[in-house]
Amino acid sequence: MARIALYAGSFDPVTNGHLDVVRQAARLADRLVLAIGVHPGKTPLFPVDDRLAMLEKTCGPVARREGCKITCVTFSGLVVAAARKHGATMLIRGLRDATDFDYEMQMAGMNGEMAPKIQTVFLPASPDVRPITATLVRQIAGMGGDVSGFVPAAVAVKLKAKFKKK
Repeated sequence: MARIALYAGSFDPVTNGHLDVVRQAARLADRLVLAIGVHPGKTPLFPVDDRLAMLEKTCGPVARREGCKITCVTFSGLVVAAARKHGATMLIRGLRDATDFDYEMQMAGMNGEMAPKIQTVFLPASPDVRPITATLVRQIAGMGGDVSGFVPAAVAVKLKAKFKKK
């Protein structure tokens, strides 16, 4: 039986922190589903099609190097519903610090109640990527700062182009 994991997020944009989690998750799963949550009330920096393309371009090679198949999808609604739809038995969550842990424990508990057969797996961020958040990356890029140390090269180019237009 294939081990299928789902890693959900907004991925707006993909960061080196996301790549770190993907690398670790790919070692645990045969197939990794990267799921972009789409919420009608939120206005992301990048359209969903751009985020899907960035995920495939940056995370695909990382997962494949670990021998893991990757699928990039979108979902709206509950993450456990998306996991069921894609046959996942693991939800992957990255943890940077204790604040993440407290929030993620609550989410894991609720998800566990709704979908007891889907296990939440916490993966600690590597020390060099712990401070990285997509929110901070967007803020730095928006103010003309260099984000090349925080995101894959292809994403840095997209961010620079995005903010050059504004």
